[in-house]
Amino acid sequence: MKHSYLKTFSFTNMPNFFKKGLLFLLILNTQKSYTQYYNSAFGLNGAPLKTTLHNIIKNHNSQAWPLWSYFPSTDNKGNNQVWDIYSDKPGATPPYVYVFGVNQCGSYNKEGDCFNHEHIWPSTFFNDATPMRTDLHHIFPTDGYVNNKRSNYPFGKVSNATWISDNNSKIGNSTTYLGYSDKVFEPIDEYKGDIARAYFYMSTRYESEDAGWGNWPMANGAQLTADAISLLLSWHHNDPVSQKEIDRNEAIYSIQNNRNPFIDYPIFADCIWGQGDCTALSLQAIQESPNYPFYPNPCKDILYINQSGKSYIKIHIYNLIGIQLIEQSISNAGQIGISTKHLHPGIYIAVAHTAQGIFKFQFNKE
Repeated sequence: MKHSYLKTFSFTNMPNFFKKGLLFLLILNTQKSYTQYYNSAFGLNGAPLKTTLHNIIKNHNSQAWPLWSYFPSTDNKGNNQVWDIYSDKPGATPPYVYVFGVNQCGSYNKEGDCFNHEHIWPSTFFNDATPMRTDLHHIFPTDGYVNNKRSNYPFGKVSNATWISDNNSKIGNSTTYLGYSDKVFEPIDEYKGDIARAYFYMSTRYESEDAGWGNWPMANGAQLTADAISLLLSWHHNDPVSQKEIDRNEAIYSIQNNRNPFIDYPIFADCIWGQGDCTALSLQAIQESPNYPFYPNPCKDILYINQSGKSYIKIHIYNLIGIQLIEQSISNAGQIGISTKHLHPGIYIAVAHTAQGIFKFQFNKE
């Protein structure tokens, strides 16, 4: 299996408390934390979240064209081989393999001749301008012939294929976009989420910087259309973030000094374009405090806290799906006991609201 990062999730028809709980679980399961990088975005939803993310990732270090020298860092499958999403066959032998520095295009007449630069968001729609033209977050090394066949077609669900690549990517008619009857390009399932998150990135990175961009079925300027949002969210959910994407994001960050937020926090896409609620993400910005005076850890029936002075504090205890189970106010100095007798054995998060700040502490209940 290509993907192993997060399980598929959907917010459709979920009650609000469960949406928030699932969100909290997704946060805690994230392999790395980028709390400081995204600090100003936590707790926001919709347009404010998108604009805040734009401000975080804008002004990246734009690179010079061409980008051949960066692909060995961003898209290396191992043994100096190109990780080509248009020819790769996860779990099977690919029809052809490219080597960095050996198989660059040049001319081509068929699949397997050479690889070049694929702009997932076609460069014609931003007039081949920089910094979009060299933004690695949406540029992949792919087979030159397949890249040319894809042309400037939007991504979509093919109804009747008129052409199929060696790895089963397709071109054909589609009903994905209302009022659009021309062809679309459909990649294999294993890379649909990668493409969706590249589009979410582009729409966010170039928000308000899209003067002169063209309109097409997927977007008006940098603003995704309703039909594109529906398609891309579906791909985002059904093909979760992979280790490949995580590694690629890290490599691009080291080159451009900006990240794809929708790889680091996939839930951001739902909180901007879908039914997600990122309010609970504000907990992610709370300072982790393993030395805060909660004890013992693990605990049995009572979790203690040493309260110095007479400052007022409030304690909240959450389970790992973000549901608050305990709230207790403390105004006395000394050793204070918080009853955990009714909690089932497991892992919990204690959050202390104090005059010095807000702190969180993870503990085990035996």
